Amino acid sequence: MKFLMNFRKSFPFLVDFFRSGEVSLVKKILAVGLVGFYIWLPLDLIPDVFLFFGIVDDLAVFTFILQLMVKMAPLELQYKYGLTKFK
Repeated sequence: MKFLMNFRKSFPFLVDFFRSGEVSLVKKILAVGLVGFYIWLPLDLIPDVFLFFGIVDDLAVFTFILQLMVKMAPLELQYKYGLTKFK
């Protein structure tokens, strides 16, 4: 969650993730597909009518997808952005 809130770090990670030749096309399509599916899906776990909780629900889903992308990223990319503690 901390990584998601640090936009200056997460946005360049996403750019490098999609530009990296070490990340397979399947993983890139999976990441875009998960985000696209969530945006396309008209149902939320918590409706956005409840302002605070609806937004927290959306942030939780995007955080989960970002965590999956970090796990799919090559170790060099994880080290570059400080996402892995051990080298």
